[in-house]
Amino acid sequence: MYETLLQVPVIGMEWEQFLLLLITALAGGAFGAAIGALPAFIFTGFVVFLGEGLAILQREVGAAVPDVGSGELATGVTGVIGFGAITGPHIAFAGGVAATAYAGKKYPEMEPDGWDYHFGKNILYAFGTKPDILAVGAVFGVLGMLINQFGAAVLTVGGTGLTDSIALSVVATAFIARIVFGYPIVGKSAGDGLLDMTPFEREEPRMATDGGEVPQEHAGRLATEPWLPHQYKWAGVTTIGLVGGILGGYIWIQTGSIFMGYAISAMSLLFLELGVEKIPVTHHITLIGAVGAVVMMPVAGAVPALLAAGVFGAVSGLFGEITQRMFYAHSGTHVDPPAMAIALAMAIVAVLAILGILPNAGYV
Repeated sequence: MYETLLQVPVIGMEWEQFLLLLITALAGGAFGAAIGALPAFIFTGFVVFLGEGLAILQREVGAAVPDVGSGELATGVTGVIGFGAITGPHIAFAGGVAATAYAGKKYPEMEPDGWDYHFGKNILYAFGTKPDILAVGAVFGVLGMLINQFGAAVLTVGGTGLTDSIALSVVATAFIARIVFGYPIVGKSAGDGLLDMTPFEREEPRMATDGGEVPQEHAGRLATEPWLPHQYKWAGVTTIGLVGGILGGYIWIQTGSIFMGYAISAMSLLFLELGVEKIPVTHHITLIGAVGAVVMMPVAGAVPALLAAGVFGAVSGLFGEITQRMFYAHSGTHVDPPAMAIALAMAIVAVLAILGILPNAGYV
C-alpha cells in the first residue's frame, strides 16, 4: 500500500537504512500493543490527514515553500510516519492485533467487563507497559514491515503492484498470530456455512470448537461473532458503501488526494473507541471509492467518476462483509475485514489495469 510513499524496499536497501527501519518497526509494533490496535490505527488517520492536508497545500501554494521540493514534506508525514514504521497499519495496528491475540490466551483475566466476544478480538484494549505483551507487538511489527517491504518489491508486473502490500501485511500477520498462539485459522461455523450470521441473531452460545469441547475461555460466548453487530446486514453494508464511496471519490476529484477520505474514516473511529454506538467503519470504502473515481475519470469525466466511486465503495464494503463472515466471525482473534477488502479490491483493480481493461491501477 502506498509504495511510492515508503522507503525503498528491503531488497537493495543499505544496511544502515534497514537497521533504522528494523529498530523503528520494533518500537512501532510495541507502541501498537501499548496503546491498543484500534487507537494505533486512529493515530494513522490523524497523521495521514495531516500529510494529505500538507500535500494539498503544497499543490496550491508550492512556490511559497521554496526550500521543500514538490510533495516532499507531505511524503515525509504520510509515508514515513502515517504509513511507515511509526503508525503504519502493517506495524502498529498489526502489532496491537497480535498482542491482543496473545493476551487472549495468556491473560484472560485482563478482559474488561462488558466485552462480549473472546478477549483475543478486543482491539480497543490498551496493554500499557506489560513487557511480554509489548514484545509480541514488537516482533509482529517487524514481521509486518518485512512482509510489506517484500511485497512492495516483488508483487509487481510492469511497474504495477499486484495489490496493496500494507493491507496484505495486516491480513498475513493476523493469520500468523492465529497459528502461533493456537487459534483456529478459520473456525467452525455454528450455522449453515461460514456466511450464516443467524446464530448470532438467535444469540446461540458456542457449543464446540474445532478442538472439541468448549475451552473455559469460550464458555458462554456467542457461537457466531460478527465483526460489527451494527454493520453486517447486506442492505446496510451496501448503502454505507455507496455513501462512503461517493464521499471518497468526491474528495479525490476536488483535492487530488486518494487518501484523505481514508484518513477521515480512520479518524472517525475515535468515536467508536469512545463508545459511541453504531459508528460505521468505512476506511476500506472511502479508499476504494477514491480509486473508483481515479480509474473512471480519464475515460468518462467527473460525474461518471463519482458514480463509479459509489459502486467501488459498495463493492469494497461487501468484500469486507464477506471476508468477515468467512475469517473473523468463527475464530477467537481479529483478522481485519477492511484490510482483506482493500487487498482483494486492489488485486482486482491491478489485474484489470495490467490487462488493459482499466486505464490505471489507482495507487498501486
